[in-house]
Amino acid sequence: MTGATSWQKSSYSGADDNQDCVEIAAHPTGVLIRESDEPRVTARTSRAPFAALITGVKAGRFDR
Repeated sequence: MTGATSWQKSSYSGADDNQDCVEIAAHPTGVLIRESDEPRVTARTSRAPFAALITGVKAGRFDR
């Protein structure tokens, strides 16, 4: 699943490639998500739930 996949990390992760961050990649069946420190472990979701997650994060719904 990770062979030719083009992973992207958040711009909030900084320029240091050694920082742990969440990465995402487009996939024909949805969106792939992984942690940079465990790249072999991925989760896949469809685009609608992922878009809802991003909308919630931007709106501060998960802030404590």
